[in-house]
Amino acid sequence: MTDDIVVSREWLADHLDEVAIVDVRDAWEYDGIGHVPGAVSIPFDTFRSQSDGDEGMLPGEATFADLMSEAGIESGDTIVAYDDTHGVFAARFLVTAEIYGHDDVRLLDGDYSAWNLEYETTSDVPDVEPTDYEVTRPEETILIDQAAVEAAIDTDAVLVDTRDDWEYEEGHIPGAVNLDWKDLVDEETRGLKPREELEETLASHGITPDRRVILYCNTARRISHTYVVLRYLGYETVAFYEGSLTEWNEADGPLETGT
Repeated sequence: MTDDIVVSREWLADHLDEVAIVDVRDAWEYDGIGHVPGAVSIPFDTFRSQSDGDEGMLPGEATFADLMSEAGIESGDTIVAYDDTHGVFAARFLVTAEIYGHDDVRLLDGDYSAWNLEYETTSDVPDVEPTDYEVTRPEETILIDQAAVEAAIDTDAVLVDTRDDWEYEEGHIPGAVNLDWKDLVDEETRGLKPREELEETLASHGITPDRRVILYCNTARRISHTYVVLRYLGYETVAFYEGSLTEWNEADGPLETGT
């Protein structure tokens, strides 16, 4: 992911015919409310783990490849994903795609509601030609396991808990700072806050580009949005704890309470 990982609604409107657009809302929303012209439907629940053998909440390589093939997406396509929840579900799709080796992924800045205020929508379902999509994992991964997270406690790394403050207070990984993922979202535009404001918010939590950043939440959905934001801002050393607190608690990892 690069700093063009986040694209504006204006940019997408100008490139509708050049990108693969993925709508990750529920199927009834895609069909009944309308969608961005040309978008295909890959609902959030379809790319979440259905098996105990999967890594964290990842869907598994074969499942993901089938979803992409059925949606007519090629491995070299530029993907732009959106939802109607400030981008958090769409970000999860993009991170999943990156983990499975899809290089060119973008998040729409602002969700479907924001798009609907400015641009045309449709109920027409595009005709797609199925592909033979193949997952090719990159040599280096952003994923980090429970042992590596525990080893990072009391180091120069900054562990970031992206859950609500009350969840953090009930129990968090020792030394972690609390940054609710929604603190990076502008409620009015439904997209990201201005870059300068994002950088100030992150710096106030000690989350700076010179530090190794390790992200976690409960089931790796909310950290997906924060991960995209950090990569958009140019952070280069960001680790993604896919197992998050679900795995951490199963392994009896240490917890702190309070603020």
